[in-house]
Amino acid sequence: MHNPLLKPFNTPFNSFPFENINQEDFKPAILDGIAQAKQEIAQIVNNPADPTFDNTIIALEKAGKPLHVIAEGFFNINSAETNDYLQNLAQELSPLLAAYGNDITLNESLFQRIKKVFNDTPKSSLSEEEYRLLDKTYKSFTRNGALLDAVQKERLRYIDKELSTLKVKFSQNVLHETNAYTLHITSEQDMDGLPESVKSVAKEEAEKRGVEGWIFTLQFPSMMPFMKYAKKRNLRKELYLASSKKAFNKNEYDNEECVRKIVALRQERAELLGYETHAHFILEERMATEPKQVEDFLHNLLIKAKPFAQKEIDQLRHIASADDIDELMPYDHAYYVEKLREAKYNFSEEALKPYFPLESVIKAAFDVANRLYGLTFDRRNDIQKYHQEVDVFEVSENGKHKALLYVDWFPREGKRAGAWMTSYRGQSKFEGQNIRPHISIVCNFSRPYEDIPSLLTFNEVTTLFHEFGHALHGIMADTVYESLSGTNVYWDFVELPSQFMENYCYDKTFLSSFAKHYKTGEPLPLVEIDKIVASANFMEAYQTLRQLSFGLLDLAYHTNQLRPDDAIAEFERRIVAETQLYPAVEGTAMSPSFSHIFPGGYSAGYYSYKWAEVLDADAYAYFREKGIFNREIAEKFKVLLSKGGTVDPMQLYKDFRGRKPSIDALLKRAGLISN
Repeated sequence: MHNPLLKPFNTPFNSFPFENINQEDFKPAILDGIAQAKQEIAQIVNNPADPTFDNTIIALEKAGKPLHVIAEGFFNINSAETNDYLQNLAQELSPLLAAYGNDITLNESLFQRIKKVFNDTPKSSLSEEEYRLLDKTYKSFTRNGALLDAVQKERLRYIDKELSTLKVKFSQNVLHETNAYTLHITSEQDMDGLPESVKSVAKEEAEKRGVEGWIFTLQFPSMMPFMKYAKKRNLRKELYLASSKKAFNKNEYDNEECVRKIVALRQERAELLGYETHAHFILEERMATEPKQVEDFLHNLLIKAKPFAQKEIDQLRHIASADDIDELMPYDHAYYVEKLREAKYNFSEEALKPYFPLESVIKAAFDVANRLYGLTFDRRNDIQKYHQEVDVFEVSENGKHKALLYVDWFPREGKRAGAWMTSYRGQSKFEGQNIRPHISIVCNFSRPYEDIPSLLTFNEVTTLFHEFGHALHGIMADTVYESLSGTNVYWDFVELPSQFMENYCYDKTFLSSFAKHYKTGEPLPLVEIDKIVASANFMEAYQTLRQLSFGLLDLAYHTNQLRPDDAIAEFERRIVAETQLYPAVEGTAMSPSFSHIFPGGYSAGYYSYKWAEVLDADAYAYFREKGIFNREIAEKFKVLLSKGGTVDPMQLYKDFRGRKPSIDALLKRAGLISN
């Protein structure tokens, strides 16, 4: 049977052949890839020659490359353009791929070869990158069961198989619950307060669904404007409840039991491997090396931020009192934040949207990359893509091909919520081949409608720059080995490049260069730009508390604090109580839709966002000292981006900055200490 996934991709730059494949091609291709990879592993194990770095470590690095590309492509598509068939297939293939991974890490003969190379190879005989690969390979085996006995290995296999299935199920339940709900409004009075542009999009959504009136969904571009502007408090509450009860509705898509099982299995797995908790296991390979360090970091920030956050909420309560609201609730927050923003700075995000058409913001992000790193981005129409809305750009440096960048901006029924960066092909350069990466950004921004282009809120502008920062980390990758390339770094370091890029959104000169009205071309008035910059840390203390609550909840789950008799909602409230400034809303829980830490890769690592803020604030302060487009400093930051995981992240940062990061820049930026 002809299967384009099983042959070299006959496409420009060997890009993923999206338009040549059928969804039925994935299963046989992945099964074939597993069989081929197992043969490659067998060749390593059965090699009669003594184990060496080349015939064992390098051979293992090369093994299974076709499988990796196919599986990565499948799961990327399952996140961005899924359907029932792909979701069922993900449930079927995930445990098979988990079993394949165990077949490698639990292969005793293979581990003995790796162990011998690790013990017998002088560090001085290897380059720094070669030693990092050797060390990472050895630890990937010891940290994943190579030292267990036969009975323990079988239990580990069972745990990993169950976890792979549960994580897919968790994601699918969240997607279903997101798509299943609509707020259908038929009365013009219920639309009171909403801008005309928001009404028009909701009207178009209703027409697409063949109903009268207006439709709002749980997709962020639909839900968030409603929460900001709708005067009808009961409707804000209804939409808030629907969002806050996703996968927590006591139906077949309820994730509460999934949460319990995932947490319990991760804890059992950690103990099996000799760790006190899952967090201890995870943090062994992070800049923050153990749970106590993370806990102290989060609580220190909490102590600094909470008094400021309380003052922010008091301001909202004062405004709400004019509407005879005695007790401010979470579903009031966005509405009164917008009112406070208008009162303090005399602007609203909705009023600024015409100055941020998507195409202009994309060009602005590309401009930053050009001015800092000399990159250019050219749209390609000959590269295959998985959906007609996807655009593809060829990235070049000094006229030479650097990468492909896929961008996918708008929500669809088959796309999970949120924004993320991923890759379809990694970067490497050894054995005479220079393989350049294929990077993807996926978001859920407001769609264009009628003759109006996609117009972004300022929050969406920063989201685009954030994900583009991740993309640059992948694009700039320049290492020998793919497993150490690009974003294959410690997870509390991976957010540095993304959060660093957000800083450019608040530079007055840069903002004025691209914030122009989509109809008239009129620049955003300087007085409005001043307001944006002045509001840079608006409600920052409250947002800090919110992020800290997520980090503390994540840490609690993964330091074995969930008791068997704990109800998930009650557990949440107990753990995050000191971060909460609003009353709890009965019947809600965020854990069942907390995709970052359950199916995602941030378990025991959600603190990374705040941790990396220390790094990004300090890094950008360096640029501000020297000039935000200073090419000499940019060249040093480019080295940081290009090195991936080949150098310890703290050493990478010190090489860039000349010292360790200081938290002062973050505290000043957040308004938590005086300048």
